[in-house]
Amino acid sequence: MNEIFNYLFGQYHEYETLDIVLEIIAVIFGFLSVWYSKNNKIWVYPTGMISTSIFVYLLLKWGLLGDMMINAYYFIMSIYGWYIWTRKVDATHNTPITKTTKKENSFSILIFITTLIFVFVIYKSFDKWTSWVAYVDTITTAIFFVGMWLMARKKIENWIYWIIGDIISVPLYFYKGFTFTSFQYLIFTIIAIYGYLKWKKLLNKPIEIL
Repeated sequence: MNEIFNYLFGQYHEYETLDIVLEIIAVIFGFLSVWYSKNNKIWVYPTGMISTSIFVYLLLKWGLLGDMMINAYYFIMSIYGWYIWTRKVDATHNTPITKTTKKENSFSILIFITTLIFVFVIYKSFDKWTSWVAYVDTITTAIFFVGMWLMARKKIENWIYWIIGDIISVPLYFYKGFTFTSFQYLIFTIIAIYGYLKWKKLLNKPIEIL
């Protein structure tokens, strides 16, 4: 039992207690954010902003630039998404869930390619392009950037990007030594699948302003 515990959490012996507590808090608010997103609730954004702001601090401190940029981008896109989700389409309804248009698909591809180039340049500039992890980080960053943009615009396809990115992130974060965050992405994967199914039922149905 001790061997399993040390295998899963042994790396935390080297971390400061405050950082461990902050990671747990960030994970909890991350869970809440994804849960609210699944249920199409505006609370996805304030809870997500708390989680991402903590992760920006921790990941910058730990030197994980790609992950830090993902969370900084999440924070910025949360502000944009908060506006879109609460925007009125008529007197009694907010922005509905819809499918992506051809123009939005093209822009998604542009975001993906631009992100790949941007992250590569950042990693090379800071001499972080040193292992296979950098390659995977670059791809997952691009996937999540597209997913976050589509979620902010209430596009059902956002869940597909989250599912793919979450599945990759589970073993990736465990390899990096962040077991709590790895478990977070495992649960994110499950919630994202349910989120996609629930949003399919809500597709094109405007949410009434209460």
